[in-house]
Amino acid sequence: MNSLAISPPPPNEYAPYYGRYISLVAGDDILAALETQARETHAFLSARGEADGNLRYAPEKWSVKQVLGHICDTERVFAYRALRIARADQTPIEGFAQDDYVRNGPFAEGRLADMIAEYSSVRAATLSLLRGLNADVWTRRGVANKTEVSVRAIAYIIAGHELHHRQILREKYFAS
Repeated sequence: MNSLAISPPPPNEYAPYYGRYISLVAGDDILAALETQARETHAFLSARGEADGNLRYAPEKWSVKQVLGHICDTERVFAYRALRIARADQTPIEGFAQDDYVRNGPFAEGRLADMIAEYSSVRAATLSLLRGLNADVWTRRGVANKTEVSVRAIAYIIAGHELHHRQILREKYFAS
Protein backbone atom coordinates (compact mmCIF):
# COMPACT_ATOMS: atom_id res chain seq x y z
CA MET A 1 0.00 0.00 0.00
CA ASN A 2 1.22 3.46 -0.90
CA SER A 3 1.64 5.43 2.31
CA LEU A 4 2.37 8.74 0.63
CA ALA A 5 0.15 11.71 1.33
CA ILE A 6 -0.42 13.18 -2.13
CA SER A 7 -1.16 16.89 -1.83
CA PRO A 8 -3.40 18.85 -4.20
CA PRO A 9 -1.97 19.80 -7.58
CA PRO A 10 -1.09 23.38 -8.45
CA PRO A 11 -3.26 24.99 -11.16
CA ASN A 12 -0.64 24.43 -13.85
CA GLU A 13 -1.27 20.64 -13.68
CA TYR A 14 -4.84 20.74 -15.01
CA ALA A 15 -7.27 22.70 -17.17
CA PRO A 16 -8.94 25.61 -15.35
CA TYR A 17 -12.36 23.94 -15.70
CA TYR A 18 -11.31 21.17 -13.30
CA GLY A 19 -10.45 23.63 -10.55
CA ARG A 20 -14.12 23.57 -9.55
CA TYR A 21 -13.82 19.86 -8.72
CA ILE A 22 -10.36 19.93 -7.17
CA SER A 23 -11.38 22.77 -4.84
CA LEU A 24 -14.06 20.53 -3.31
CA VAL A 25 -11.53 18.00 -2.00
CA ALA A 26 -10.51 18.70 1.59
CA GLY A 27 -7.15 17.81 3.06
CA ASP A 28 -3.77 16.93 1.65
CA ASP A 29 -4.12 13.18 1.18
CA ILE A 30 -6.03 12.13 -1.91
CA LEU A 31 -5.90 8.41 -1.11
CA ALA A 32 -7.47 8.99 2.30
CA ALA A 33 -10.06 11.30 0.73
CA LEU A 34 -11.02 8.69 -1.87
CA GLU A 35 -11.30 5.99 0.81
CA THR A 36 -13.49 8.20 3.00
CA GLN A 37 -15.66 9.16 0.04
CA ALA A 38 -16.24 5.51 -0.81
CA ARG A 39 -17.68 4.87 2.65
CA GLU A 40 -19.71 8.09 2.71
CA THR A 41 -21.19 7.67 -0.75
CA HIS A 42 -22.00 4.02 -0.15
CA ALA A 43 -23.79 4.89 3.11
CA PHE A 44 -25.60 7.87 1.57
CA LEU A 45 -26.95 5.88 -1.36
CA SER A 46 -27.62 2.67 0.56
CA ALA A 47 -30.00 4.60 2.81
CA ARG A 48 -32.26 5.14 -0.22
CA GLY A 49 -35.03 2.86 -1.36
CA GLU A 50 -35.00 1.17 -4.74
CA ALA A 51 -37.65 3.54 -6.10
CA ASP A 52 -35.36 6.50 -5.31
CA GLY A 53 -33.08 5.35 -8.10
CA ASN A 54 -35.59 6.60 -10.65
CA LEU A 55 -36.02 10.06 -9.13
CA ARG A 56 -35.35 13.11 -11.28
CA TYR A 57 -35.49 16.62 -9.88
CA ALA A 58 -36.79 17.87 -13.23
CA PRO A 59 -38.15 15.99 -16.26
CA GLU A 60 -35.09 16.55 -18.48
CA LYS A 61 -32.52 15.77 -15.77
CA TRP A 62 -30.78 12.46 -15.15
CA SER A 63 -32.26 9.99 -12.69
CA VAL A 64 -30.35 9.09 -9.53
CA LYS A 65 -29.25 5.84 -11.20
CA GLN A 66 -28.04 7.79 -14.25
CA VAL A 67 -26.07 10.16 -12.01
CA LEU A 68 -24.46 7.18 -10.30
CA GLY A 69 -23.76 5.54 -13.67
CA HIS A 70 -22.17 8.80 -14.82
CA ILE A 71 -19.97 8.91 -11.70
CA CYS A 72 -18.82 5.33 -12.37
CA ASP A 73 -18.20 5.87 -16.08
CA THR A 74 -16.30 9.10 -15.46
CA GLU A 75 -14.16 7.51 -12.76
CA ARG A 76 -13.30 4.64 -15.12
CA VAL A 77 -12.33 7.04 -17.90
CA PHE A 78 -10.21 9.18 -15.59
CA ALA A 79 -8.55 6.18 -13.94
CA TYR A 80 -7.62 4.94 -17.43
CA ARG A 81 -6.11 8.33 -18.17
CA ALA A 82 -4.14 8.16 -14.91
CA LEU A 83 -2.88 4.68 -15.80
CA ARG A 84 -1.72 5.71 -19.27
CA ILE A 85 0.02 8.82 -18.01
CA ALA A 86 1.56 6.97 -15.04
CA ARG A 87 3.03 4.44 -17.47
CA ALA A 88 4.57 7.30 -19.50
CA ASP A 89 2.29 6.77 -22.49
CA GLN A 90 2.60 10.09 -24.31
CA THR A 91 -0.15 9.34 -26.84
CA PRO A 92 -2.80 12.05 -26.52
CA ILE A 93 -6.00 10.68 -24.95
CA GLU A 94 -9.31 11.70 -26.49
CA GLY A 95 -12.15 13.22 -24.52
CA PHE A 96 -15.53 11.55 -24.07
CA ALA A 97 -19.13 12.70 -24.44
CA GLN A 98 -20.69 12.25 -21.02
CA ASP A 99 -24.26 12.70 -22.25
CA ASP A 100 -23.78 9.96 -24.86
CA TYR A 101 -22.38 7.65 -22.19
CA VAL A 102 -25.43 8.20 -19.99
CA ARG A 103 -27.86 7.95 -22.91
CA ASN A 104 -26.30 4.67 -24.03
CA GLY A 105 -25.75 3.21 -20.56
CA PRO A 106 -28.12 0.59 -19.16
CA PHE A 107 -28.63 2.50 -15.92
CA ALA A 108 -32.43 2.79 -16.08
CA GLU A 109 -32.85 -1.00 -16.26
CA GLY A 110 -30.55 -1.76 -13.35
CA ARG A 111 -31.32 -1.95 -9.67
CA LEU A 112 -30.02 0.87 -7.48
CA ALA A 113 -28.49 -1.67 -5.09
CA ASP A 114 -26.51 -3.25 -7.95
CA MET A 115 -25.30 0.15 -9.09
CA ILE A 116 -24.14 1.00 -5.58
CA ALA A 117 -22.16 -2.26 -5.56
CA GLU A 118 -20.70 -1.34 -8.96
CA TYR A 119 -19.69 2.07 -7.63
CA SER A 120 -17.88 0.37 -4.74
CA SER A 121 -16.06 -1.93 -7.17
CA VAL A 122 -15.03 0.94 -9.42
CA ARG A 123 -13.71 2.93 -6.46
CA ALA A 124 -11.83 -0.10 -5.12
CA ALA A 125 -10.18 -0.55 -8.52
CA THR A 126 -9.25 3.14 -8.65
CA LEU A 127 -7.74 2.98 -5.18
CA SER A 128 -5.81 -0.16 -6.06
CA LEU A 129 -4.33 1.56 -9.10
CA LEU A 130 -3.42 4.74 -7.25
CA ARG A 131 -1.96 2.98 -4.21
CA GLY A 132 0.42 1.14 -6.49
CA LEU A 133 1.98 4.27 -7.97
CA ASN A 134 5.52 5.30 -7.12
CA ALA A 135 6.10 8.76 -5.68
CA ASP A 136 7.70 10.11 -8.86
CA VAL A 137 4.72 9.18 -11.02
CA TRP A 138 2.17 11.45 -9.33
CA THR A 139 3.50 14.60 -11.03
CA ARG A 140 3.97 12.94 -14.42
CA ARG A 141 1.96 14.69 -17.11
CA GLY A 142 0.24 13.70 -20.30
CA VAL A 143 -2.39 15.08 -22.62
CA ALA A 144 -6.05 14.17 -22.17
CA ASN A 145 -8.90 15.89 -23.96
CA LYS A 146 -6.36 18.24 -25.59
CA THR A 147 -5.08 19.51 -22.24
CA GLU A 148 -1.99 18.66 -20.21
CA VAL A 149 -2.82 17.02 -16.89
CA SER A 150 -0.87 15.27 -14.11
CA VAL A 151 -1.67 11.96 -12.48
CA ARG A 152 -2.31 13.64 -9.12
CA ALA A 153 -4.63 16.18 -10.74
CA ILE A 154 -6.63 13.30 -12.21
CA ALA A 155 -6.93 11.67 -8.78
CA TYR A 156 -8.22 14.94 -7.31
CA ILE A 157 -10.58 15.43 -10.25
CA ILE A 158 -12.07 11.97 -9.66
CA ALA A 159 -12.71 12.83 -6.01
CA GLY A 160 -14.03 16.32 -6.72
CA HIS A 161 -16.28 15.14 -9.54
CA GLU A 162 -17.96 12.68 -7.20
CA LEU A 163 -18.32 15.29 -4.46
CA HIS A 164 -19.90 17.66 -6.97
CA HIS A 165 -22.52 15.10 -7.95
CA ARG A 166 -23.14 13.93 -4.39
CA GLN A 167 -23.84 17.56 -3.47
CA ILE A 168 -26.34 17.79 -6.34
CA LEU A 169 -28.00 14.57 -5.16
CA ARG A 170 -28.31 15.96 -1.62
CA GLU A 171 -29.55 19.41 -2.64
CA LYS A 172 -31.74 18.71 -5.66
CA TYR A 173 -32.85 15.09 -5.40
CA PHE A 174 -33.05 14.44 -1.68
CA ALA A 175 -33.46 17.91 -0.14
CA SER A 176 -35.74 17.92 2.84
